[in-house]
Amino acid sequence: EKGALLHSDQGFQYTTKSYERQVKELGLQGSHSRRGNCHDNACIESFFSHLKTEKLYLVCPKTAEEAYVAIQEYIDF
Repeated sequence: EKGALLHSDQGFQYTTKSYERQVKELGLQGSHSRRGNCHDNACIESFFSHLKTEKLYLVCPKTAEEAYVAIQEYIDF
């Protein structure tokens, strides 16, 4: 959705100019946690940890479509 907030940590892949440009092209607002502060992202880090161990590592999707379906199933559950 245009104007949605896309939050991430300060990993190298999220702080490049190309990533920033792509976020803007999609009409999103980028947001980063404070450097070295794992507590800023605690809720989402926990969610992704559970998503991976409870779904993705079990079904091992081979394509983006399979990953999309698996994630949607997990969220709906």
